[in-house]
Amino acid sequence: MSDAIRIAKQVSGAHGRYVARIDGVDGEAELVFTVRNAGLISADHTEAPASMRGTGAALALVEHMIADARAAGFKIVPVCPYVLAQYRRHPDWSDVMTSQRPS
Repeated sequence: MSDAIRIAKQVSGAHGRYVARIDGVDGEAELVFTVRNAGLISADHTEAPASMRGTGAALALVEHMIADARAAGFKIVPVCPYVLAQYRRHPDWSDVMTSQRPS
C-alpha cells in the first residue's frame, strides 16, 4: 500500500510537519518537527489515526524525513519514541541522526 501514500511537508517558522495521506482512507498521519538551527531538526512526535494504522504511513513519514535530511544536509534528533525505535532498526540512518539534544 505504500505506493498510495502521499507525503507533504509543511513549515511555519521554526515548526513543521510531514503529513501522509492515502487515497480512500480518512484522516492523515503526521510527523511533527522543530527546526533548532540550520543544520539540526528534532523529530518531536509521530501520530497516525486508527484508520491508517498498519498501512505503513508512519514509517513512510520517517523515511521521507530521512531522505529530506540527506538531500538538504541537516541532522535529526529523534525525540519521538517512534522515530527513535525506527532508528534503532535502521542503523544505516546514522549519517543523518544525532544524539545531540536540542537547546
